[in-house]
Amino acid sequence: MEELLLLRQLIEEKQYEKALEVVDELEEMSREDKLNKIYSYAVILLLHLIKQEAEKRSTRSWEFSIYNASKEIKRVNKRRKSGGCYANEEELKEILTDAFDTALKKAALEALEGIYTDNELKEKIEEGQIKTKALSLIC
Repeated sequence: MEELLLLRQLIEEKQYEKALEVVDELEEMSREDKLNKIYSYAVILLLHLIKQEAEKRSTRSWEFSIYNASKEIKRVNKRRKSGGCYANEEELKEILTDAFDTALKKAALEALEGIYTDNELKEKIEEGQIKTKALSLIC
């Protein structure tokens, strides 16, 4: 909110260069917020894809979580007015890679009654296939 008040003040004072700097900062803050939301949904998406592969089964609840997380990633990533996306395919791959370890640690607590550590669970799954599937669901 402070940034908007500053922006108004700068425009009223006709300090357009400084006002544009504030606009750039606001755009970056907005983009970071979108990417953080995408990351959070990516953890959920990967968590359930890992559990499916580890347990060689699925549940309706996991399937809904996968559906919902992928839908929310698409929704958050879409630029409403200007079109396009906040994160391109390469950036989405980076987010999935970053989120994978967190999802794996959580999956280790939940999958197969939590009998495996995250490192042991990682040996039982195909990380690349899971990331590829996740990417296909969100692109």
